[in-house]
Amino acid sequence: MRLEGVTKRYDRGVAALGPVDFTVRKGEFVSLLGPSGCGKSTALRIIAGLSEPTAGRVLLAGGGRSIGFVFQEPTLMPWATVRDNVALPLKLSRQRRADIGDQVEVALAQVGLAEFAAAYPRELSGGMKMRASLARALVTDPDVLLMDEPFAALDEITRFRLNNDLLALWRGLRKTVIFVTHSVFESVYLSRRVVVMTPRPGRISAEYCIDTIEPRDENFRTSAEYAAYCRKVSAALSLAMGAHRR
Repeated sequence: MRLEGVTKRYDRGVAALGPVDFTVRKGEFVSLLGPSGCGKSTALRIIAGLSEPTAGRVLLAGGGRSIGFVFQEPTLMPWATVRDNVALPLKLSRQRRADIGDQVEVALAQVGLAEFAAAYPRELSGGMKMRASLARALVTDPDVLLMDEPFAALDEITRFRLNNDLLALWRGLRKTVIFVTHSVFESVYLSRRVVVMTPRPGRISAEYCIDTIEPRDENFRTSAEYAAYCRKVSAALSLAMGAHRR
């Protein structure tokens, strides 16, 4: 996947993004890191085809848009069970009814919610709601998974657990993941590459490859290597924001 000269300008001339140029390799886990309002979410929506760029283009392998999207909020239908919420993309794409059940079961098992298929959103914790949202994004077996600050509203313990589960899922499925966050610590822990963005209009200021021993776990989170990467990325983010103010 490649973004070439992508910009976004809203009504009244507000420049939100770009120009942005970067490439994401198949199976790579990349984080877009930057302050709130820098255009990270705008970039995701353009990649997903939910918004058109003012200029530039997005090139996807094969020319298709096999994409799953996990939003900041779970956006589950409160009147529907977890099973029916996860099945929604399949129903909208007019999948055969006979196939939907099996695909939903697989997606729920992938995120650890198989036992809660008949539950309603009001019966779920915040972390479980986000797992249901992730299952809904995975149920169509997309090539690319876009995640827009999905864990930002969760408590730290739940967030750490979901970070670990997401990495395990990524290692197993090898989806291409683009993950938006404003947390230096989360971006370094999850990503193989961190793309640092400037304040609005968001541009790419720096990139860091997080090259470390796999699989990542709590030992990495408490290691000197992790702390060193966090310091480097934090310094790059501070530099990007300082350069913007000058």
